[in-house]
Amino acid sequence: MPQVDRYKQRAVNIEFFAVEDCSLLPYTDRFSLIFITSGSIKGLLNDRPICINAPGILCLAGDDEWQVTEKHKLAAQSFNFHPEFLVSAIYVETEDYLPTAPRIQTGRSFFVREHPSMAVPRITEKAYPLLFQWFFVLGTEVQAQSDERWACRIKKYLIQILGLLEDLNRMSQHSPVDAVLEYIHTHYPKKILLEDLTNCAHMNRVTLNQLFQERCGYTAIGYLLSHRLKMACDLLTHTDMSLNDIAGSIGFEYDTYFIKQFTAKKGMSPTTYRIISRKLATHV
Repeated sequence: MPQVDRYKQRAVNIEFFAVEDCSLLPYTDRFSLIFITSGSIKGLLNDRPICINAPGILCLAGDDEWQVTEKHKLAAQSFNFHPEFLVSAIYVETEDYLPTAPRIQTGRSFFVREHPSMAVPRITEKAYPLLFQWFFVLGTEVQAQSDERWACRIKKYLIQILGLLEDLNRMSQHSPVDAVLEYIHTHYPKKILLEDLTNCAHMNRVTLNQLFQERCGYTAIGYLLSHRLKMACDLLTHTDMSLNDIAGSIGFEYDTYFIKQFTAKKGMSPTTYRIISRKLATHV
């Protein structure tokens, strides 16, 4: 059932199930993000056989056809949300809601069946602990509603989870650059030094930066900054998190440094970007 927001007297159309046996999926009018933490499951998704071994992720839309054919020592959790939950915070929390309001696009490909394989995004051993942590905190927040911005924080974790899954599924993991990319995508909320990246790639700074320039158009640290600012853009557009909270979520120790870097790279302050991005999205 939808969560009753005890701070704003509204229904938030999300559910978190700490124990998900997958037999009742999919849930009507919901996107479901199922995190399989142990065991395995086999089933038919729109008549296509799939098999997921832990750790794994299954993404289902409300109109999917899903049938479990076999489970073995399965342990799973699920986060389920109405598509309208993807509307930016300012529009769903006020009376100014517009049908064309900006919506979170990160991870939508996992719920669209143009590519059925995207329903089971690839995750890696290094990414698993971070995904587990974010999923656990997301689920805790659904139940706790620790303050009036609880739904906003859930959107933050959803953006981060889906964003990491997108990044993991773009990588081939066949080169030192791929190893560093995975390290950045799974550690960017924390402090990262160039030494951490060179140790990850097992090469010196000059060689690593040369390979990064050829592959990504940035130095390694330049790519890290670019990725952090990309995540910041999503959080600015789709949540009402403070600049200080956003800065902390993407690896900046101080919001002043975040604002300085954002303004230098984007040509406008984070606050101006937030206003403009929301206005532009309503005219798409």
